[in-house]
Amino acid sequence: MALMIVLLAETFSVGLMLLTRYTYGVSRLSLNNEVAGFKFAVVGVFYAVLLAFVVIAVWEEYRDTEAAVRNEAKAVGDLYRVTFALPEEGGEDIRSSLLTYVKAVRNDEWRTMATGKASSTVADDLNTLSAAIFAVQPKGRRELALYQRALTLLTVITDSRAERLDSANGSVPRILWFVLIVGGAITLGYPAFFASSNLGAQVLMTASLAALVALSLLLGLAFDFPFTGNPHISVSPFDQALEQMSANLPPSQ
Repeated sequence: MALMIVLLAETFSVGLMLLTRYTYGVSRLSLNNEVAGFKFAVVGVFYAVLLAFVVIAVWEEYRDTEAAVRNEAKAVGDLYRVTFALPEEGGEDIRSSLLTYVKAVRNDEWRTMATGKASSTVADDLNTLSAAIFAVQPKGRRELALYQRALTLLTVITDSRAERLDSANGSVPRILWFVLIVGGAITLGYPAFFASSNLGAQVLMTASLAALVALSLLLGLAFDFPFTGNPHISVSPFDQALEQMSANLPPSQ
């Protein structure tokens, strides 16, 4: 996709520049250099600000989604440890449901999120985990306090999963992508109004501008879909959670 975007931008910008140069000639186009230069500066600044805004916005969303993944994995590990202080039967059911949930997230939902979709299997496993926690009957103040902590951790898991699912299908509205693409086409088409006596230098300058705009758009696209392509958010926090969890022995053993 990166190669396709860069080649498309290069072909459009350089090709249009060569076409107008061949059609109207260097002497006629060079008359536009002074006036078109000021206008191109305005267009360039406007598009640079818009593009920078989108890239920064998707980068912040990317970092927030990374944090949500880490918080979800840490909440799973914390909940696993809390279950050993809950009634034995209820704690065992919760641990079993936790292991099933984490494995499903790692092996199934990470694959479906790459296409912007949630996993129905993980949704069912989360419901099973919730039912296992709700079924616990705490006795005494100590168990009640730990049960309240378990409910808090369940809320963290649920909210963090919802946040990463919201980000999986992109956070930038389609109308904004439309404006970015049209604005990029206008910006890359502006060199066609100029003409330099040195054809090689003009081709290199136009190609450099096209590559810069294309790579910036690619950066925004890559961060807008954090579970697709490369770079993407790693599943390693859940791998670490699985390593720390055991279905039979408490963490202290």
